[in-house]
Amino acid sequence: MKFDNKTYLLLETSSFAQKALIAGVVGLLLSVIGAFMDHSRFFQAYLTAFTFFTTIGLGGLFFVLIHHITGAHWGVVMRRVAENLACTLPIMGLLMIPLFFGMHDLFHWSHVNDPHVMHDKILQWKAPYLNTTFFIIRSIVIFLIWSWLVHGLRKLSLAQDSGDAESLGKMRRKAAAGTVLFAITVTVFAFDWLMSLDPHWYSTIFGVYVFSGGFLAALALLSILAITLRNNGADEIVTAEHTHDLGKFLFAFTAWWAYIGGAQYFLIWYGNIPEETIYFIHRWEHGWKAVSLFLILFHFIIPFIVLAFRAVKRVPVLIIAISGMALFMHYVDHFWMINPTFNDHYFQISWMHVTTLLGLGGIFVWWLFIKMGKDPIIAIGDPKLQKSIDHTVH
Repeated sequence: MKFDNKTYLLLETSSFAQKALIAGVVGLLLSVIGAFMDHSRFFQAYLTAFTFFTTIGLGGLFFVLIHHITGAHWGVVMRRVAENLACTLPIMGLLMIPLFFGMHDLFHWSHVNDPHVMHDKILQWKAPYLNTTFFIIRSIVIFLIWSWLVHGLRKLSLAQDSGDAESLGKMRRKAAAGTVLFAITVTVFAFDWLMSLDPHWYSTIFGVYVFSGGFLAALALLSILAITLRNNGADEIVTAEHTHDLGKFLFAFTAWWAYIGGAQYFLIWYGNIPEETIYFIHRWEHGWKAVSLFLILFHFIIPFIVLAFRAVKRVPVLIIAISGMALFMHYVDHFWMINPTFNDHYFQISWMHVTTLLGLGGIFVWWLFIKMGKDPIIAIGDPKLQKSIDHTVH
């Protein structure tokens, strides 16, 4: 890869994108083989990878939305990169389709003819919402809304590059309405694909928890991409000041993710209601205690302590290391949310967790770099671009 300072294009991305595509296809083929061997394990692993990458794409979309709403200038140089990250959402919508064929393996409430479901008062009360037809319709509508937002904002962004002075106002208005839609749809997505795996459990803060982890992971990926751009010729545009700011956001949302997760846990703990506490019991017993402690240590305590120091935020290799750990722990977080529901709540990991991660990840990275190499990687038409380039951290 190489950044062209005249055209603001990221050149020579096709080779990396092709390698990612090959890796993705190989991973998906191996996963399909695994599906014939054990379809239940396949769908569990596939769902983990699917929600992991989808929430990262959502984090990119939120970065764009909040950037337009606040009118901040510091992030202009990274706005197009975040737009490209958000552009993975339509692809994730297509990759969602195989999960519709595994609903019986994933969701207990979908067993409508099972006597346990038929005589379960809670599931019968939730049946108007938790039913296969409405679930699929909701999921499709949600991804259509996200795709509409992504396509509209990117189209206006590229029009701004061509000199359309009205694009800025249109993007801000679309982002204002889009943020409301984003909040509603992300909550529904979290409730449907993650919380309803255990339909007797509920948490009104769960949607915020899922969003927090996704945005933190997106900030981590944006930090890695920012440093990659600096190392490939864009260091006069994407400066140490911008990566420092991204480091501060990493620090803030590491604390925010932990705060939301802790708030959810302690509210349920002191409430001591059996149908609520069972969620955390399943993530503490039968081998899951180590995973829970691992998550607390490496998703919060260590990055929080390291990022608290100003000097760390100005050392690229340390930011890359912390960002890489944040992405890995985001996957562990989704593994922790999903897999204790199955296999009698015992800790188990399958080789298909690796192949589905490789498969969906390869497709995700392929499309991301296709978009990054197609148009200028910097929003050259933004009137605040120069102010963003001259930005200095205080």
